[in-house]
Amino acid sequence: MVASNSAVVLIVEDEPLIRFNILDVLEDVGHVALEAANADEAMVVLKGRQDVDILFTDVNMAGSMDGIQLAKRVRAMRPNIGIIITSGMVRLDPMALPANAAFLPKPYMHDTLISTIDSLMA
Repeated sequence: MVASNSAVVLIVEDEPLIRFNILDVLEDVGHVALEAANADEAMVVLKGRQDVDILFTDVNMAGSMDGIQLAKRVRAMRPNIGIIITSGMVRLDPMALPANAAFLPKPYMHDTLISTIDSLMA
């Protein structure tokens, strides 16, 4: 599968193997993938880069905030950024998400992630 639009995606995942796997998958289809191990690192990346199109974050992770809190802060800072929230422990109602956001329950297929990124970029 090849991405229809190239996006700059910030992956926020505390499990290194999962983070590296997603990074490889996204780069293989033509996206620019950035990484952060937690929300605090993600905020540093976002402050340094204005070109992030998509935030892809896990819900449960160590640090000063979880993925849902991170998503809310990012939405307030950058209303146009696409947000994808994922979790294997909690289920979020897609209808309760803000505009230009999606929830992917774990485990998810890589094709589903890529098509979700494409739909948020459209």
